[in-house]
Amino acid sequence: MDFKKVAGDIRDLKNNIILIFAFNGAGKTRLSVEYKNLTKEPETHDHTGVYYNAYSEDLFVWFNDEGNDNENIRLDIIPSSLNQFHTFLSKEIIIEKLKMYNPTFDFSLNLNGDQEKGIDSFSFFIPDSGPEKPIKISRGEERIFVWCFFLALFEVDAWTGTQDAHLFIDDPVSSLDEHNIFITANSILDLVKEYYLKRKVIVTTHHIGLFSILVDRLCKGGKSGGFKNLTSTFSLSLVDKELVLKKRNDDVFLFHLHLLQVLELAINTELFRYHFVLLRQLLENIGSFLGVGFISYTLEQIGFENKDEVADLVNSLSHKDAYSFQFSEMAISEKEIFIDIFERVKQKYNFVLHS
Repeated sequence: MDFKKVAGDIRDLKNNIILIFAFNGAGKTRLSVEYKNLTKEPETHDHTGVYYNAYSEDLFVWFNDEGNDNENIRLDIIPSSLNQFHTFLSKEIIIEKLKMYNPTFDFSLNLNGDQEKGIDSFSFFIPDSGPEKPIKISRGEERIFVWCFFLALFEVDAWTGTQDAHLFIDDPVSSLDEHNIFITANSILDLVKEYYLKRKVIVTTHHIGLFSILVDRLCKGGKSGGFKNLTSTFSLSLVDKELVLKKRNDDVFLFHLHLLQVLELAINTELFRYHFVLLRQLLENIGSFLGVGFISYTLEQIGFENKDEVADLVNSLSHKDAYSFQFSEMAISEKEIFIDIFERVKQKYNFVLHS
């Protein structure tokens, strides 16, 4: 598996926005590490970019204080090269990033006495109880907090002049529910808008929803604007133990089964209007596989005589602001058409889904 070659291929791309879909186990994190090593300054070996990956998350470790009945439970930060940038941060900046996730907890920063060593840890508490009663937040809440911590570092542009060649974001959505996936997609889009003309932004993910939303916003429709021509989309996979980076246009049907599984799960649990974004992605993938690409053609193939009318409905619902706060449930009529389209797709192409 030649990770160095694939990392070099990504480095040499002219486009500044690079989206890569890969199932878990394909080597996304290892690729981000190889990219980091490949792009270091040749003489000083200093990093030239900023990374968010599993190693970033591992810098945050719980101290449970079991000997004192969790009296001083906190989230410790392992010392690293990032500590020198902590002085740029404030609680207010982190809170601003957290607000979009509607957290139920508050927190305090525990600073090191030596300012250059930054933040030692964070303590969390319920607002009504106060910091005297620290709590342990859930795994999902912890991942959200760590992500927002890095977003805050991006906000203050702590790496300006030192590590500002690229941002490499590897799977920032582990342990998050579907609502927070879409909020995270919106936060990544904000980063792209801020930096895509200044540095390369690379995002890898195993989550088909996150990938689809980013592709949809950056490559399609009126809002894609200047992003479309600067965005490259790929799939990353292991084929006969070889790492393969493949342009998504050549692999349009890779994602259909995963999309179908995500949508079937939503139908069986809870449907929100943003699921129309994924449904439209599915219809486009099928249309592309059939050589056309228009969802109206796919709708016609699965039996809709009023294909243009249904296509207009799907487009209007999927082009709303579904990328951040469009979490309202579908109306009954919307659910009916959604499920009707989904079932016709399954029946027409004889898809058999397994969890």
